[in-house]
Amino acid sequence: MKILVVGAGATGGCFGARLAAAGRDVTFLVRPARATALRAGGLVVRGPLGDLVLRPHLVTSAARPYDLVLLAVKAVTLDRTVVDLTPAIGADTVILPMLNGMRHLDTLAERFGADRVLGGVCQVTTTLTPDGEILQLNTRQELAYGPAFQPGPNRLAAVDAALRGAGFTARTSPDIRQEMWDKWFHVSALGAITCLMRGVVGEVVAAGGAEVAERIVLEAAATAAAAGYPVSASVFDRTLATLTEPGSRTASSLYRDLTKGLPTEADHLIGDLIAHAARHGVDTTLLRLAHTHLSVHEHRLSDPIAAATTDRRLPDGPPLVR
Repeated sequence: MKILVVGAGATGGCFGARLAAAGRDVTFLVRPARATALRAGGLVVRGPLGDLVLRPHLVTSAARPYDLVLLAVKAVTLDRTVVDLTPAIGADTVILPMLNGMRHLDTLAERFGADRVLGGVCQVTTTLTPDGEILQLNTRQELAYGPAFQPGPNRLAAVDAALRGAGFTARTSPDIRQEMWDKWFHVSALGAITCLMRGVVGEVVAAGGAEVAERIVLEAAATAAAAGYPVSASVFDRTLATLTEPGSRTASSLYRDLTKGLPTEADHLIGDLIAHAARHGVDTTLLRLAHTHLSVHEHRLSDPIAAATTDRRLPDGPPLVR
């Protein structure tokens, strides 16, 4: 099975490297600057699962169809990516996105057809070092997948065979949409908490913000339930404990991007959740406040005058959790 990994950052690079090291036929579609860096230094993954230094097959534009496309890009680049991706999608191509949230499923289905699109949930803790290496911070590396729409791709068994036994946990999910909502609930609450209060979880708790954090978690849980994907008691309890843990250095990719002065996935992760809540009459006062906070940041980035007069030289934050 010919696999195209779109993006070789902290997430796509980590999963793609494991697949390539396991002997799978893997090509990375990357931007020219990333291609130059990878050709010079290789694709490097370091961590407790073992270090990898690979010379991967790279392309900067898609020229032919692939059997499986692993999509590991930020939601803010999705519209541009689907255009670039079009030549890679053939009659039997299966697309497995590794994004958080849900809105990207409809984007991909509208562009390429619902019968090609899987839902996916990845669990990995990585960061990209300043020199472009991928640092994996613990042994957890999992990928779950299943049909995002019915009927699903007829090549799911082949996809499963290609992904299993490649150095990480890979499994089919009997209800991938529920698993995606479970993770969306978690990452949206985490992003709202850390961005609204501008700190990692432990800093928020130390400043007396645990009650506010709990209210944000409750808003996200109520939205998931109203949309038909209620999180289980165990998922809720685990998330609440994680997001109110004293001393924790946990933060979100939203917070990382915010503190680095980069575009964020605020609309995809928090804005879309608020839209679901509004359709069902769920109060999301704190989620809306967090989204407004992030929207000011996005406006500043798009306004040349504001961007020129704002000092965004903030220190690096903790590693992101995907």
